[in-house]
Amino acid sequence: MSSKTIAVLSESELKDGEMKEVAFEGEGKVLLSRLGNKIHATSAFCTHYGAPLAKGVLTADGRVVCSTCFNVCNGDIEDAPAPSALHSFKAEVKDGQIHVTADPENTNKKNMSRQPKLLATGSAQSTTPGVVIVGGGSGAFHAVESLREHGYNGAITVFSKETHAPIDRTKLSKALVTDPSKLEWRSAAELKGKYGVTLRTGVEVTQVDVKGKSVTVGSSGERVQYETLVLATGGTPRQLPVQGKELGKIFTLRGVDDAKKIDSEVQEGKNFMELVAAVSKRNLASIDVIGMESAPFEAVLGTEVGKALQKFHESKGVKFHMKSSVSKLVPSTSSPSDVGTVVVKGPEGQETELAADVVIMGVGVAPATEYLKNSEGIKDLVDKSGAIAVDEFLRVKGLDGSVFGIGDIALYPQPGTGELRRIEHWNVAGNQGRAVGKTIAEGGQGQPFVKVPVFWSAQGQQLRYCGVGAGFDDIIVDGNLEEMKFVVYYVKGDKVIAVASMQRDPVVSKASELLRLDLMPSPSELRAGKDLLTVDIASTAAKIKVA
Repeated sequence: MSSKTIAVLSESELKDGEMKEVAFEGEGKVLLSRLGNKIHATSAFCTHYGAPLAKGVLTADGRVVCSTCFNVCNGDIEDAPAPSALHSFKAEVKDGQIHVTADPENTNKKNMSRQPKLLATGSAQSTTPGVVIVGGGSGAFHAVESLREHGYNGAITVFSKETHAPIDRTKLSKALVTDPSKLEWRSAAELKGKYGVTLRTGVEVTQVDVKGKSVTVGSSGERVQYETLVLATGGTPRQLPVQGKELGKIFTLRGVDDAKKIDSEVQEGKNFMELVAAVSKRNLASIDVIGMESAPFEAVLGTEVGKALQKFHESKGVKFHMKSSVSKLVPSTSSPSDVGTVVVKGPEGQETELAADVVIMGVGVAPATEYLKNSEGIKDLVDKSGAIAVDEFLRVKGLDGSVFGIGDIALYPQPGTGELRRIEHWNVAGNQGRAVGKTIAEGGQGQPFVKVPVFWSAQGQQLRYCGVGAGFDDIIVDGNLEEMKFVVYYVKGDKVIAVASMQRDPVVSKASELLRLDLMPSPSELRAGKDLLTVDIASTAAKIKVA
């Protein structure tokens, strides 16, 4: 279909720093954004989960932020997790009306995205080993996309122990999706054909030789050379060190196979409470949650928010056993190879037996770095937890700059404080992959990684969170926790270090940008009733540093 030019809105109805969703033709929608005297037009919906971008946040440097981030000037991806860019349309003012020129087909929600502009595809024959990525998760995928977006034309090889292309792992816990083809960011064929990637699945790297710049693959001892190495192996689910942990029908949730097993056993991740929300919709006899804290999410969200979430799940029939631990797992009398009972030790030391058809251990992950512990030149850089320290450019400390570490395995310096912290979240891994891809493509002259961590969780309503709130001193609550409609600010010293919300969008999107720009109001201002959404970061008068 050919492009059409249509008047969509009076110019006077779009102020500096505003966004508006407008109709185009038929069911078509376009997002208009005004930055000063310049008006931009793009697709109206996020390419991740399809949310309307007009409900997000616009900044004066051209970012539109929802669960992900795009550039309204050209539609390009700014931050993970978006796998695809927005369409960008011509916008001009004639006779006081904003006219948009677009192919109507590209304004339909079913065709809202485009492939990122790849400055390189890897089609040229490379005479060097290129980039080797160990791991096949979010960090690996976004590193590949960023490498090609920023013009890297060398070879890219990805080694993944999983049997499929990189997936949107969040759908495993949020919805127990078990078909890899419905989870893949890009198919293996597309990664090969459009990105020039050699994707080797179902294999593990067993050793790294940093001096000889090679990795050893599988039991065959095959050695593959690299020019630049990206370590992105993620985490390995922990298991409770208790009697009976080897019994059948005891699961962890990390990959597609795990989801398939759980799905088959609960018929009528990492974030375990998401899985509780998913399976509580099924007609099960009972669901029991055992936790050592006084409330779910207590370490991150605090006791008050945790108790509110617990109360919601209890209203759906979930039973909680908090300040408790698992003493042992007992075989079933009818099927001795499978679990049948969980013995729980309560806060007063009393023991309770819970009948169990299925046990799911959601007790966190350990950095998947066993292969590094036998690798000369790098094994001494792995700490007791299994993590590796990286600098602000995500280069492994103590090496020559050709090895990067991202995601669950990386201890990286936090923006503002420099404190080394490991963040177990796929969105952090994705953004670190994007940062590393750009740094490698630009010959090591990238920018420090300063993204604010963001996550969201399906808890009946969408729980949204940004920042690094561990170790907070105090919280400020705006709203009603029991109604699950609130904003909570986490305070350390005299600064807000994190924000959580439910049913108060787009507060967390705005908060993530205020933290990025160091424009977050003080705790005293917030206690006095300051509204984040009134802080101007979008108009030309906004006092932000535009990159």
